[in-house]
Amino acid sequence: MTSPIKFGTSGWRGLIARDFTFENVRLAAQGIAQYLRAELANPRSSIFGRKPVLILGYDTRFLGREFSLAAAEVLAGNGLTPLLCERDAPTPVIAHTIRRRKAIGGINMTASHNPAEYQGLKFSTSNGAPATPEVTKQIEANIAQLIAQNWSFKAAVIGTFQCKTIDPRPDYFKQLHKLIDFAVIKRAKLKVAVEMMHGTGRGYLDELLAENDARLTVFHANLDPLFGGHHPEPNAEGMKEVSQFVRKGKAQLGLGLDGDADRFGVVDKDGTWLTPNQVLALALYHLKKNRHWTGAVVRTVPTSHQVDAVAGMLGVRIHETPVGFKYIGALMESEPIIVGGEESGGLSVKGHVPEKDGILACLLMAELVATEKKSLGAILRGIEKQTGEFHTDRINVSIPPDKKEALLARLGSGLPAIGPFRVEKFITTDGFKFLLPNGEWVAFRASGTEPLIRCYIEARSKAQLAKLQTACRQLLTA
Repeated sequence: MTSPIKFGTSGWRGLIARDFTFENVRLAAQGIAQYLRAELANPRSSIFGRKPVLILGYDTRFLGREFSLAAAEVLAGNGLTPLLCERDAPTPVIAHTIRRRKAIGGINMTASHNPAEYQGLKFSTSNGAPATPEVTKQIEANIAQLIAQNWSFKAAVIGTFQCKTIDPRPDYFKQLHKLIDFAVIKRAKLKVAVEMMHGTGRGYLDELLAENDARLTVFHANLDPLFGGHHPEPNAEGMKEVSQFVRKGKAQLGLGLDGDADRFGVVDKDGTWLTPNQVLALALYHLKKNRHWTGAVVRTVPTSHQVDAVAGMLGVRIHETPVGFKYIGALMESEPIIVGGEESGGLSVKGHVPEKDGILACLLMAELVATEKKSLGAILRGIEKQTGEFHTDRINVSIPPDKKEALLARLGSGLPAIGPFRVEKFITTDGFKFLLPNGEWVAFRASGTEPLIRCYIEARSKAQLAKLQTACRQLLTA
């Protein structure tokens, strides 16, 4: 039997009741338990001899708590000590709790921004970071062996296992008070629209803003495992209601979180949704210029070079990593990084967890507006006077399965040009990235789960962006 459990960029995800079942959750938990027990006994491991405590959490999806209790029961059966968050908890809060309590790891039941029919299991190591591919390969090997041995677990009635619970919120709030200048937010008395997307961020972002005198209008803070019938993703579509509200002059800033609060959405004073690329550039600008932080910046391969331009303007070194916050997090653990982020909406900063934190990102944007007493768009325009404009897009192009490998081989061999645009440099750190004249570029990555190619494009004008969009579509569909 082939294992149904495969760890991708951010854990294992599957359709509830088809792939994501209690049996498979227990199987995954046993694979993790065996990995951790081996590490605890290994003198060369960073967790050697530690107390065998794990932090368990879940988001607002169907059966999140019950799945967590099923995992907790298996962990306890292996002599480990699970501590369960007393209510649904944001991913960055779980990451911080792992570090704060010196746990050996954590298991989070979340499918992040995926549709409601999905559930997921994310394993984090003792530093609070997403498990690396080297770790998840070992866990997958354990699971494969368990399947071959017809492993089974005699469990209690679902949802009845007793597990010690904890409230991770106070410690997380203390952490954010070290990172965010709440005094400047308090003085500004900002009018903010907050989009909760029926997720775990309620009682976190809204409360931190409210206790610092922001005047809030909160959208979709009620629990709903179906997320109101929408994807819980704070992209332009997901933030549409907030954008309309802000555009009417009812708030000066819109902030949003995805289902597990690791991704952010930001809407400017005129109702414009800002891309995560722009938010990352603004965060670097603010922390270096206004807060005088020192260190480098790290971004993933398909993230905007606007970040590089701001880094160059401020004398900050830049790092580029493969896609996946685990790579950003690893670098943030090894050297001083002012801010790290990716175009899909993940961001963290120096002194914080090596994991995406949408709550932190939103508060940084509120702090920037309060500090400079300008809209984010006005601040961006000021930056662009020095760096020029950057226009980005990501398009998904469906590719027939029988043509996918040939197309990837063609892209992988390098191309002299993308349509009429000459290729100046070919980068294969992750997928295939082609640097073009005038600081423009395109990158291609194959989806690991669907028959499509993701195409990332950056141009220096709207007209150039349109030309590159056409050239990339022609290249992929020829």
